[in-house]
Amino acid sequence: MPGVFALMALAWLAWCPLCRADSPSFTWETRLQGNALILLGEVHDNADQHRLRLEVLRRALASGWRPAIAMEQFDREHQKDIDAARGERPLDADYLIGKAAGSQGGPGSGWNWTYYRPYVELALRYDLPLLAADLSTSDARQVFAQGYASVFDTATSTSLGLDSIPDARVRAQQHEVEIGHCHSMPEDQLPAMARAQLARDAVMAAILRDHAGSGIVLLAGNGHVRRDIGVASWLPPDLLSRVFAVGFIERADIVPPRGAFDATVTTPRAPRADPCVELRKKLHAR
Repeated sequence: MPGVFALMALAWLAWCPLCRADSPSFTWETRLQGNALILLGEVHDNADQHRLRLEVLRRALASGWRPAIAMEQFDREHQKDIDAARGERPLDADYLIGKAAGSQGGPGSGWNWTYYRPYVELALRYDLPLLAADLSTSDARQVFAQGYASVFDTATSTSLGLDSIPDARVRAQQHEVEIGHCHSMPEDQLPAMARAQLARDAVMAAILRDHAGSGIVLLAGNGHVRRDIGVASWLPPDLLSRVFAVGFIERADIVPPRGAFDATVTTPRAPRADPCVELRKKLHAR
């Protein structure tokens, strides 16, 4: 029903002061249909972005779209816990989070589940596949310290594409890691940090490949949903043609390079301490 989606998108733009009119972002809602692979980015602690993204997804589901929902916030090892929780308490989002988020679900964890619980609730309400999409922190640390072979056997590494990563993509990830860490990390650590990021993107891409039949939404940080060096760069051409990547960018942030996203939505910056100052304090304290 493209006509209906287009009308909703125009109505949304009329009241949304946060959307960039100088980009195709105001039409991206029309892409949430059929077998599309929609990659929705975020700055993890930005409440405005979560609200806008959730409202768009709610409208698409209310209009009949039935994709799978893949979430960075759940580690791949916990898929069995997600499935078990749904069998035990089919509509209880808090129970599922408590069972499947592991140590990340408790107070003081890295994720603010106030932001992510509504997506779990949507999956349960509409009986959508809910997919654990991320490499665990422990596995990412092993990849960082010891390489891909410390986590992935030869067959899995080949299947994921980790045995033949183009040099240009490795260099691009190292560059992004350097920027993302305020040009403060020791240069000899950049390859290992990029290696962990590449492994996470490869794992997320595998989840999308395995569940892309009827459409899928990936909820993940902006770095993961970039077309040029993120999850999409690990997908085969037949799936890549179905990808639409939306970056949720904070105003006054670094402008993403051309081709990073198909559309962007710009919001105010969330109140927070300067992350570069905080990072340099930690590094200095070592």
